[in-house]
Amino acid sequence: MPVRIQECDFDLSAEVAALRKANRQIGAITVFLGTVRDMNEGSEVQGMTLEHYPGMTEKALEEIVEQAKSRWKIGDALVVHRVGHLLPQDQIVLVVVTSAHRGEAFSACEFIMDYLKTAAPFWKKEQTLDGGRWVDARVSDDAAMARWKK
Repeated sequence: MPVRIQECDFDLSAEVAALRKANRQIGAITVFLGTVRDMNEGSEVQGMTLEHYPGMTEKALEEIVEQAKSRWKIGDALVVHRVGHLLPQDQIVLVVVTSAHRGEAFSACEFIMDYLKTAAPFWKKEQTLDGGRWVDARVSDDAAMARWKK
């Protein structure tokens, strides 16, 4: 269960290949790649700065992945999340989930992302033409997470 927080970019293909190589029983791989948008809430985004608490953030992500593993029969999961200053179209987050069958991988990947968006200790500040603003979780993010608590 690799979880990494890093400033440098990552290679999507290399990350998937490494996870896939670790288990030849994999029949499904689900990938979510999040990027910096150039527009948000009607404003042009010139950049974004992501902050976190080292150690605490990794532990929170590991717990989210462990919850996914306890709910679905998955082989493994990878979460790579970037911090620091990012520009529009830069990669922010990668979630990869492997399993024998696609249903388990899709559900676990969606669960991890829903919890990551609402429960992981990251702080995002967008730089726009109007100045900087902190980005909060959306109501839709909270609603997506709430459905897993049933």
